[in-house]
Amino acid sequence: MKIYEELVERGLIAQVTDEKEIRELVNEGKAVFYIGFDPTADSLHVGHFMALCLMKRLQMAGNKPVVLIGGGTATIGDPSGRTDMRKMMTMETIQHNVECFKKQIGRFIDFSDGKAIIVNNAEWLLDLNYIELLRDVGACFSVNKMLAAECYKQRMERGLSFLEFNYMIMQSYDFLELYKRYGCNMQFGGDDQWSNMLGGTELIRKKLGKDAYAMTITLLLNSEGKKMGKTQSGAVWLDPAKTSPYDFYQYWRNVDDADVIKCIKLLTFLPLDEIKKMESWEGAQLNTAKEILAYELTKLVHGEDEAAKAQEQARALFGAGGEAEAPVAEIGDDAFKDEKIDLIGLLVAAGMVPTRSEGRRAIDQGGVSVDGVKYDITKTFTKEDLAGGVLVKKGKKSFKKAVYVK
Repeated sequence: MKIYEELVERGLIAQVTDEKEIRELVNEGKAVFYIGFDPTADSLHVGHFMALCLMKRLQMAGNKPVVLIGGGTATIGDPSGRTDMRKMMTMETIQHNVECFKKQIGRFIDFSDGKAIIVNNAEWLLDLNYIELLRDVGACFSVNKMLAAECYKQRMERGLSFLEFNYMIMQSYDFLELYKRYGCNMQFGGDDQWSNMLGGTELIRKKLGKDAYAMTITLLLNSEGKKMGKTQSGAVWLDPAKTSPYDFYQYWRNVDDADVIKCIKLLTFLPLDEIKKMESWEGAQLNTAKEILAYELTKLVHGEDEAAKAQEQARALFGAGGEAEAPVAEIGDDAFKDEKIDLIGLLVAAGMVPTRSEGRRAIDQGGVSVDGVKYDITKTFTKEDLAGGVLVKKGKKSFKKAVYVK
């Protein structure tokens, strides 16, 4: 099966323009394609991971990825899928995040011998002259058409800043620059980016004429990734310092039964024939499928050794008498107040909840225990209590051994 047909079979393709031409370019390994990543944090997350898996698939088929880091567009903020304006970041923060992204992306994409390139749109966006941009690019966009785009419609009632309104123009301009500079002839993105992407394709054809042939393809991938990239305990990061390999493994091990085969199709590199055999699995077999999913994805992000460790740890933890193998959370002096830490604070310090309010909710719902005992929110612990470690459980599948460390 050729790569384009495989993408369709795996459920990745949502919409395309020029399908015949796109199929030929991709299958012949002649696509120079880009996907953009706005550096809004200092680590990539699960949603980005899905896009990186796609880039890797296409590169393996001989196509050339252009990884676009949005150091310029991050100064504006994409309104797509948001109910309010993103918090403005300093240029120093953006640049720090850019460098973090570059390091992480290098673990997925092969940049040797010109097989891929990585660029930052700050190179051209930050030096744009406003009047020239309005005359050169702004004249190509219809305000009526922009306002009809879904990414803007959903924000109009709540309020859309003029700053955010410019995001479509900036993203479209990116495609024009990438086309001219690197021969980039295709762009990929989530289905929530469709309007922005069409804007780029139309801009190239208006500015460079009919001979310029740029194409777009949108994926179910990114939109699903944004949903999958969040859990009740916060974002699932690719940086092991923010989400440990064990927690990453457990995230995928705990996906819903209804989603496990879909995730295996979308994200793993297992052969489709092998995956099809799993589609009839039921009951306990679905747990086996979840282990396969968790192992394969942890191996992709953190390497085979860490994946094996996480799997062994999970099996030991959830097997009979295996609770001693729970991942360790070190609790330092700064987590204590007046030589004590309350139960909510313990959950936060152990990284089991992102906020005290969520910790309070979990305790009130009866989902938290310490060494097998359920306490209310008034429970406190001393450093001596935690010196030998206590087993903290939240729900059925979240475990940490909390240990005081000086």
